[in-house]
Amino acid sequence: MTTPLLIDGLQYCRWDRQTLNDLRIGGVTAVHVTVSYWESARESLTRLAEWDRRFETFPDLIMRVQQPQDILAAQRAGKVGVFFGFQNCSPIEEEIGLVEVFRRLGVLVMQLTYNNQSVLASGCYESRDGGVSRFGREVIQEMNRVGMIVDMSHSGERSTLETIELSARPIVISHANPSSWHHALRNKSDQLLRELAKRGGLLGLSLYPHHLAGAGDCTLESFCDMVATTVDLMGIDHVAFGSDLCVNHPVEVVEWMRSGRWTKGVDLGEGSKSTPGWPDPPAWFKTSRDFPTLLEGLTRRGFGAAEIRKIAGENWLRILRDNAVSRLSQEFAAPASSAA
Repeated sequence: MTTPLLIDGLQYCRWDRQTLNDLRIGGVTAVHVTVSYWESARESLTRLAEWDRRFETFPDLIMRVQQPQDILAAQRAGKVGVFFGFQNCSPIEEEIGLVEVFRRLGVLVMQLTYNNQSVLASGCYESRDGGVSRFGREVIQEMNRVGMIVDMSHSGERSTLETIELSARPIVISHANPSSWHHALRNKSDQLLRELAKRGGLLGLSLYPHHLAGAGDCTLESFCDMVATTVDLMGIDHVAFGSDLCVNHPVEVVEWMRSGRWTKGVDLGEGSKSTPGWPDPPAWFKTSRDFPTLLEGLTRRGFGAAEIRKIAGENWLRILRDNAVSRLSQEFAAPASSAA
């Protein structure tokens, strides 16, 4: 089975012709790619420059997405649209003006935290969740103004609930699953997911093994059952995919993701008891080529064609449109007055 529009809400792969072509073979229309985890502003500029070179090197496969309509242009051109995101707030370096700078450079999504406490909010691995900071409130308002989507995938419960309430635009949890299906610090409670849906937000369901019941042994049937119960919980308009696919990377990359520069040790991460290596993926989802298998599983589970279209891509497109502002050639709207 194929679908006319398929958007993967998060991947972090070692991008070469093979991995990019896998997206096209798998029917992916657009993909949200991680640019930075712990990188500074200067380092993030280099990561963006690397993507400029990829667009030059692989013009037959990919094209840049700056606005939602660019995804539809990529679809018409038979290419994969690529939009950028930060998995942490480190690139803005405690300077609110850099939110707009990076949005103008094509960053459409930013997480307020990555597992740890940040200057904006608390991460999901912290023992105490202090909620959204004063600076965090200002950054959320600025992200709303310039059309950058707020992502709380790696954030704590209180911080996420406060962000859902504070944001004037719908937010996303781009890659996580319900904790009622599988307990993991990164997965989200049913209460939180209901609140996310009430405010128009979106959950991108994750295929990363640590987020799956049974890890790499999770069956396609179990995953599709979880999709069904999540749709029952949140509604069909608020569930999508955020595979969190990470392929072709050496072990040093997963160590960077988890440990950055904040510890001299190695953060083993959730689900790991010994070494921090990459977990084994489920047999039915190893690369982007496997998306048709996933969609076929949803069909067998009883989802109709219109429902699958929403989960596969239409819901992500709606969120991108709900957060969009005028084209970058024009000035953004004047900022709202700052909180007292």
